[in-house]
Amino acid sequence: MMGGRGVVLTLSLLCFFFLVGAVSAEDGSSAAMTAVVAPPRAKAKVVEEKFPGHTVADSYRWLEDGDSAATQEFVRQELAYTRGILDPLPGRNRIHQELTELLSIGVIGTPQVGGKYYFYVRREGTQNQPVLLGREGVHGKDRALVDVNQLSADGTVALDWWAPSDDGKYVAYGTSPGGSEESTLRIVDTASGKLLPDIIDRARHANLAWKKDNSGFYYGRTPKKGDVPAGEEVYHVKIFYHALGSDSEKDALVFGGRPSATASPQDIPVAQLADDEDRWLLITVFEGYTKTEMFVQDLKAGTPPVEVTSGKDFSYSGEILKGQLYIFTNEDAPHYRVLRVNAEKPGREFWREIIPESDAVLKNVGVIHEKLLALYEKNAISLLKIFDTEGHSFSDVKLPGLGSITAIGGKWDSKEVFFGFQSFTVPPSIYTIDFKEGNAPELWARVTAPSIDPSAYEVNQVWFTSKDGTKVPMFVFHKKGLALNGKNPTVLTGYGGFNISMTPSFVGDRYLWLEHGGVFAVANLRGGGEFGEDWHRAGMLDKKQNVFDDFIAAAEYLIAQKYTDKEHLAIRGGSNGGLLVGVAFTQRPDLFRAVVCAVPLLDMLRYQHFQIAKLWIPEYGSAEDPKQFDWLYAYSPYQHVKAGTEYPSILFMTAESDTRVDPMHAKKMAALMQAEAANGQSRERPILLRIEPKAGHGVGKPITKQIEELTDVYSFLFWQLGVREAAEIR
Repeated sequence: MMGGRGVVLTLSLLCFFFLVGAVSAEDGSSAAMTAVVAPPRAKAKVVEEKFPGHTVADSYRWLEDGDSAATQEFVRQELAYTRGILDPLPGRNRIHQELTELLSIGVIGTPQVGGKYYFYVRREGTQNQPVLLGREGVHGKDRALVDVNQLSADGTVALDWWAPSDDGKYVAYGTSPGGSEESTLRIVDTASGKLLPDIIDRARHANLAWKKDNSGFYYGRTPKKGDVPAGEEVYHVKIFYHALGSDSEKDALVFGGRPSATASPQDIPVAQLADDEDRWLLITVFEGYTKTEMFVQDLKAGTPPVEVTSGKDFSYSGEILKGQLYIFTNEDAPHYRVLRVNAEKPGREFWREIIPESDAVLKNVGVIHEKLLALYEKNAISLLKIFDTEGHSFSDVKLPGLGSITAIGGKWDSKEVFFGFQSFTVPPSIYTIDFKEGNAPELWARVTAPSIDPSAYEVNQVWFTSKDGTKVPMFVFHKKGLALNGKNPTVLTGYGGFNISMTPSFVGDRYLWLEHGGVFAVANLRGGGEFGEDWHRAGMLDKKQNVFDDFIAAAEYLIAQKYTDKEHLAIRGGSNGGLLVGVAFTQRPDLFRAVVCAVPLLDMLRYQHFQIAKLWIPEYGSAEDPKQFDWLYAYSPYQHVKAGTEYPSILFMTAESDTRVDPMHAKKMAALMQAEAANGQSRERPILLRIEPKAGHGVGKPITKQIEELTDVYSFLFWQLGVREAAEIR
């Protein structure tokens, strides 16, 4: 697919809620920790920081140092308090039991093709991590190529990504421990299952491009400690070439960055070779989430890379086949379009539009079977269309229903294409189209969910009006026959950022909530990608408040339409969604009864100083800029906790190995709210902090940890929203 052919193992966007709890102690057994009467009172040590034109006080700056003895003691006391609240809650054992069954439904990934081989990942039953499988022939017998479950007893080593060579002889893959996402690259021989001696560290951004003869590959790598200023080792990605069997520390530098005064350490270059030959190297440089630039290098001629784009503030990606560069872009087309140009003369004056912008949003395009497979979204629902390489419409693919295509697999010369499909009620399924047999998709494999009857549930897409009059859609999911009595326990979630769409997805734990009369709502907020780049830009930088207004309006709609009321409404979000719910409960503390705030960004004046967060400055801005300070300060949750105000009950969740969002956000916010909120010391409406060891932002979290974390989440929500005791679960 355009934007890189390396296969990346990803999880649902809703999988931010994976943290672990202690042993359930529903009956008050000795497994429960001794109850702590009140939360610890963190010592306030005021630090004043000067920003352009402003001085801001911070009482808990010391909690940013996760390695200090004082911070570790704070964490120990907080976890003891949290366990003392959650462990005695009724129904925990039964919730745990039901979640174990629901999460055993498993997952399946979309196959990718390498020569005669087909590769995909699958997790079944109680396996902690997915296994990379390979088979010879589309209907051949599966063999396990990479099973990371064998690498750690507790399942905390994850398969981060994988990329087969063009003929499938080899598969490169990355693994990382403890949720860190700091990948180490290895290579497995498909036929023998044996590992090659090549090992490359610092491969988080590898994005491999294999040479056709398997002699080596181009890849991205971050620098060693000491090669760049301290703290910047997560940036400065460069493209190298590795010859199989050689010393990776001597790999040749291929692309060191944009030759521009505006080049940034946060740029992320990705290399691709042409589909059919190794002459052309296409390098796409990602500069945040709204802008990319492309360079083409003629390796045969040995000339330096030529810039294809001209520094405009748009997104570009591409793919080269038979000397033609296909460009997927939102330049002058917020719903995206496709252009074509000869790779030998890639100047803008030669670009020719072949697939114009339409009313649906074009999400991606790939060359498969010498056809253009175009993935669209319309009103947050997937569509799949096929064009020839001139852009003429070939066919519209009839999908199994209204839902989401999760990925597309195939090669330019494949005889078939695969796509993953799921919806709120349809578990992950894989379909294939055999072009020799026609264009109708056939089921190739699926995940079974025998305990779930899809016909028992109802999904509706509703539209509500935001503060400024914008119409915003939302999916509302519940059991059929639900009475709109204004008191149904309801969980509202959203994301609203980074051009990410919240489309229908199958998440097993939701059914626990629905079976207890619960309602689950997903709002398609501005900042996301559901309606193109204009929708995204309407929810970023100085317009970020639109996202929060949309979310608050969604909550008010659910109340007005009698789905629920303020005492039965909870909000839940992770990462950027954690920021979302953080702003929501600080701006409207009266509107919600409970909050699950996972791996959140909460101190928006200092977020950019930690982990990889400088990558997000193009989306949020930086408080170091006077103008951007104003809009960040206006909504930053940590700076808007009001002393004496009663807030909803809140479960903050973070993880010690999170290399994306630093745990300091949740620690500081919990300490501040426990000290200053009217309910900060309450055991009935508590402020809780949960920190998971050997876990990161959520990617690669083992099932055992997911089950324990979700047991805490649902025990907390059942209790706070007055759901009948979990012991009544059928």
